[in-house]
Amino acid sequence: MTQLIRWFAGVCVSFVAIVPMAQAVEVSEADVKKTIQAFEQKDPSIKKHFKSAHGYAVFPDIGKTGVIVGGSGGDAAVYERGKRIGTAEVSQLSIGAQVGIEHYREVIFFQNKAALDRFRANKLEFDANASAVIATSGASSGASYRKGVLVVTSPISGAMLEAAVGGQKFTFHPMMKKK
Repeated sequence: MTQLIRWFAGVCVSFVAIVPMAQAVEVSEADVKKTIQAFEQKDPSIKKHFKSAHGYAVFPDIGKTGVIVGGSGGDAAVYERGKRIGTAEVSQLSIGAQVGIEHYREVIFFQNKAALDRFRANKLEFDANASAVIATSGASSGASYRKGVLVVTSPISGAMLEAAVGGQKFTFHPMMKKK
């Protein structure tokens, strides 16, 4: 039992050492535009999702790191019918065989108002079995929504080898109303 406690404490210390404390960062419109352009360049068919989705969240850069215990985080701009309505944060904790550091982009499309409302209420989490479409030419053209949500990712840099279990959790922050 003592060995198990020591192992768990070591894992917790490792996690704190490799995953910096997340701070909400304002995502600029320029970063959002560059991210959307990068997705459209890799997969022109993704344009239809930006036009037809009820809303979407654009994460220009999600950083991920891990050595047995891993974590990731990033910030997004969130849109409803093309109008910015807030920001969001993603965080992930995973455990298992993994090593590396990587950065990737992610866009979450919300097919309808109900899916976006779940996201705004912080009730959207992806489990280890969640799947995402990797942006390549034509990849999103046949992609389908799962429970009103479609996730598309694109690598930026780094590499991660993993056979780990974890999930993404999102926190939405509405735009402050101007007085």
